[in-house]
Amino acid sequence: MSLSRVGGYGIPQLARRITYKDAGVDIDAADEMVDQIGPLLRRTWGPRVVTEHGGFAGAFRLDYGERLFARAYRDPVLVACTDGVGSKLLVAIQAKRYDTVGVDCVAMNVNDMITLGAEPLLFLDYIAVNKLAPNVATEIVRGVVTGCEEAGCALLGGETAELPDLYRRGHFDLAGFAVGVAERGRLLRPRDNVKPGDDIIGLTSSGLHSNGYALARKALLTEAGMDLHQKPRPLNEPLVDVLLRPTRIYVRAIRETLRRYKQRNPIVGMAHITGGGLPGNVPRILPDDCDAVIRRGAWTPPPIFGLLERSGVAEEELFNVFNMGIGYTLITRPRSTAAVIKSLEKAGETAIVIGTIRRGAGKLELR
Repeated sequence: MSLSRVGGYGIPQLARRITYKDAGVDIDAADEMVDQIGPLLRRTWGPRVVTEHGGFAGAFRLDYGERLFARAYRDPVLVACTDGVGSKLLVAIQAKRYDTVGVDCVAMNVNDMITLGAEPLLFLDYIAVNKLAPNVATEIVRGVVTGCEEAGCALLGGETAELPDLYRRGHFDLAGFAVGVAERGRLLRPRDNVKPGDDIIGLTSSGLHSNGYALARKALLTEAGMDLHQKPRPLNEPLVDVLLRPTRIYVRAIRETLRRYKQRNPIVGMAHITGGGLPGNVPRILPDDCDAVIRRGAWTPPPIFGLLERSGVAEEELFNVFNMGIGYTLITRPRSTAAVIKSLEKAGETAIVIGTIRRGAGKLELR
């Protein structure tokens, strides 16, 4: 290949020009992906979305004062959060199954958001890849769309970055950002309102959700040497199906229950049980003079947790890392607990009284 000199810089110049594709970034693949996901995004759009797909930003109307819309806020407060899927993605990559992790991405955000009593409005995703495969990216976004439909929010847009120098071949990362709204006077303030004698209601999880996968993969796949497609006896289904089961989205059940109480809200606090399990998340909403007492025998954890224990993970570590079958908790006044449970069950959740609040020092005790 012939070389020439560039101006007075003395830099050798290749006769063939270098393209962006030579550097590992395929603009044509990105355009193909944008075309594929457009119809998917629009499935989540309602009349409050006022932009078109493919622009530089998205726009969303707050609906106060508009008779056309069903919901209106007199003193709206915006609520925002961001989160990712974590190393659960490595299981999806190994199994080459990409249709559920998008649900996880939405769930990790909106389940956090509703702990304040907020209504999710819109969602944005961020996908970073080694090399963009439009069909794989579309499957990921399809899962995000499913999650947004379950949560009742609009997938307003997102970003896909092709970063061959940062990610290994076949690998990707997935994160999201959610915005919601709440009536200022109805924002939950658990540290001001939780009292001794209150009940703790647990909503069952669908399994591991999206936390603790570094430990789960090490215990099951590395130390125990299990194959993703085998059916360990306690599970009676392929391990990959259990590990990739998407995080449960609790938005509709929580929102429907909150709407039943127009004046006085019997729910005084809520916690999304993510990394750190019950001991790491319930104390985040406790006053300094209250403890939460959780009864371990109040529910039966799904079999995956027993499999993890048999694979070498101690019970204390299980509770400190995983949700152990309880994905979300609500703290309620005792006189209203039965009615709240009935409402949650009517919305499709399994709700169980798992503990109580007593005087203490802001800690959680497992009994």
